[in-house]
Amino acid sequence: MKLKGKKIGAALTGSFCTFEKMFVELQHLVDAGADVYPIMSDSSQSIESRFGTPDTYFKKIKEITGKEPIVSIESAEPIGPKGFLDVLAIIPCTGNTAAKLANGITDTPVLMAAKAHMRNNKPLVISISTNDGLGMNLKNIGLLCNSKNIYFVPFGQDNYEKKPNSLVAHVELLIPTIEMALAHKQYQPMLIDYHQEN
Repeated sequence: MKLKGKKIGAALTGSFCTFEKMFVELQHLVDAGADVYPIMSDSSQSIESRFGTPDTYFKKIKEITGKEPIVSIESAEPIGPKGFLDVLAIIPCTGNTAAKLANGITDTPVLMAAKAHMRNNKPLVISISTNDGLGMNLKNIGLLCNSKNIYFVPFGQDNYEKKPNSLVAHVELLIPTIEMALAHKQYQPMLIDYHQEN
């Protein structure tokens, strides 16, 4: 399935160490002809870290997509009744966002976008990035894996020696995951070890 003309929501949460890779994938989506609608969580639009500043993120996102990001709960809510997205991808999805999503909490623009989008029985793609994916958040990831219309970008342990509970998605597989999700199928294999592939 081609992405030309597809309306894709791209929601960023606060895993700042993955942002540069995510910007590359946003560009790939645009290059593939997708119409990308950016959405930012409260953290991603307000926290300055060693990886960059909110102003830098806003500028880069607008440069790539040609659109101002959705930055409030009230501006994300119409995604549901208007039903204009074909697929929504949370890239990256922190453990905090995954936990709230799994438990029906809607207190950020990204979570509202996800809730609004899923009421239309359309696919939600998750690109996980969390230091506790094999810890406290494992149960939440399990719930999401077993939820209707939710699909995961393949993920694995990125540093099992220093961060044994950490899970990070292979973001280079975002586009094929989205293509499969649009057909309501999970890209396989979903678990890919970082060290086996190198």
